[in-house]
Amino acid sequence: MKLLFAAFTLVALPVMAAEPTLYGRYEYIQLPEIGETFKAKMDTGALTASLSARDIQTFTRDGDDWVRFRLGGQDASNKVYEHKVARISKIKSRADEDDDKEESSVTKRPVIDLEMCLGDVKRTVEVNLTDRSSFNYPLLIGAKALREFGAAVNPARRYTADKPDC
Repeated sequence: MKLLFAAFTLVALPVMAAEPTLYGRYEYIQLPEIGETFKAKMDTGALTASLSARDIQTFTRDGDDWVRFRLGGQDASNKVYEHKVARISKIKSRADEDDDKEESSVTKRPVIDLEMCLGDVKRTVEVNLTDRSSFNYPLLIGAKALREFGAAVNPARRYTADKPDC
């Protein structure tokens, strides 16, 4: 009877979720497959992560969808990267903020699975490829990726994690 009571007590205990790791609004993220470390913006308002890319071309290899691209941004090299496409993302953006107009345009972006290193934590994250050259940060980390890292963001802080070391 005592054993049954002890087993019931263990089952009835609430499961405590792990506390998220607190990061700043901007952090250094390493992309080992690309061989670069980027200053990234941690954006809870974006759903997926985005990497600045240019000359984006999709193609088929052995029956699978692939993408070829160069990194976007001022300091980017001309190196060409090829990666298998995980899916195609459809991004809706409103054409006008006028309430009378409900027009929106849909942009299709290739999404790839990339390994990322934040501090000493490594995760594989979905990243869409788009031209972010007009933005200050070539890499944006969205809510899905933040969840993968068990992260919370304090917008008042910057670069709280050490340089990536995975």
